[in-house]
Amino acid sequence: MAWSLVFLGVVLLSAFPGPGAGGRPMPKLADRKMCADEECSHPISMAVALQDYVAPDCRFLTIHQGQVVYVFSKLKGRGRLFWGGSVQGDYYGDGAARLGYFPSSIVREDQTLKPAKTDVKTDVSILGAGKNLEGGPLGCSDRQRCS
Repeated sequence: MAWSLVFLGVVLLSAFPGPGAGGRPMPKLADRKMCADEECSHPISMAVALQDYVAPDCRFLTIHQGQVVYVFSKLKGRGRLFWGGSVQGDYYGDGAARLGYFPSSIVREDQTLKPAKTDVKTDVSILGAGKNLEGGPLGCSDRQRCS
């Protein structure tokens, strides 16, 4: 059993080489996104995860089935299958919300909070500021490079 878990971990790590392979920034998922406001700081909707999703790199958000997801942006063009959002831990006091992209197909939007009517150019961020609560690039540690 333990060996099968180790093997699974090795397979997954080799399938997703990680952020900034070779010191290069990762490609952008899309050039444009739809948001509720110019800064993408207001949530568009609340959604519930229909299944688990494990983030392949620092730009993405690991989500567990049944978890509430706040949707802040919906990518356009080649990235249209992904949305940007946040999840909180099981208990609200668990600390900062986690931010990242996730496939739109794994959630069900339950409540629209504010319509996504603003077309915004993407940058390194999901939300407008491009910083996480610790001041580093959104969704990445200081050692990782994300775009």
